[in-house]
Amino acid sequence: MLTEQREKIKEIITKSQVYKSIFRRGFEDTPRNRFLAIFSNVFLHLHPPFVKRHALKFTHSWCMGGITFLLFLVLCFTGVFLCFYYHPDKINAYRDMKYFEYDVPFGVVLRNMHRWAAHLMVITVWLHMTRVFMTGSYKPPREFNWVVGVFLLVLTLLLSFTGYLLTDDQLGFWAVTVGTNMARATPLLGHEGPFGEQLGATAYNDIRFALLGGSVVGGNALLRAYVWHCVAMPVTAIIFLAVHFWRTRKDGGTAGPL
Repeated sequence: MLTEQREKIKEIITKSQVYKSIFRRGFEDTPRNRFLAIFSNVFLHLHPPFVKRHALKFTHSWCMGGITFLLFLVLCFTGVFLCFYYHPDKINAYRDMKYFEYDVPFGVVLRNMHRWAAHLMVITVWLHMTRVFMTGSYKPPREFNWVVGVFLLVLTLLLSFTGYLLTDDQLGFWAVTVGTNMARATPLLGHEGPFGEQLGATAYNDIRFALLGGSVVGGNALLRAYVWHCVAMPVTAIIFLAVHFWRTRKDGGTAGPL
């Protein structure tokens, strides 16, 4: 009886639209289907062999997704050079930024490229998602890729936010101060948020304290923002980008719903 119930639940889940939007099909264990499974795996076959003609038209896509990816590559390239001269501590952070800007050859060019590419990436992500929404490209069977895109939007905003603090100037200090003060009101996680006090959250163990590594915006916050901005978030974004590109190609391109 228990086995039958499990099979019924499994059948309901696998036939649901949500499941089909994530997993295209199942393959039996045969030599041919093993080959087909490779073409359905993002890590084994990033570019499927078939692409619809309309998916490449500029009039439908605006190329906002491609421009966003190009800006991401510019940010990675310029960010690596910025890391060569930067120390994430309160003594050297602002000094290193000024040294890079005024003493390093072409340093001001690289720093401005990094800053303006970051601003433009936020804009192009919003335009890209606006295009997807207006053309109905989020509809079945593409809803899973829409969710992946939302995660990429959040990562883009968080990358921009964490980069603010790395300059260690007044703008970055107060931006992070205001942002982390808002985190105190997070439900369950902030000591000023709903149910936070009931769960034992205080100013010294809530989400704001975890983000800053202390109770004030200091050296610990600078180091944590550096790790998030330069390592954790870019790696996460690359993984989600790979899945996003793969699913876009598998779902028939970017021109609209099937």
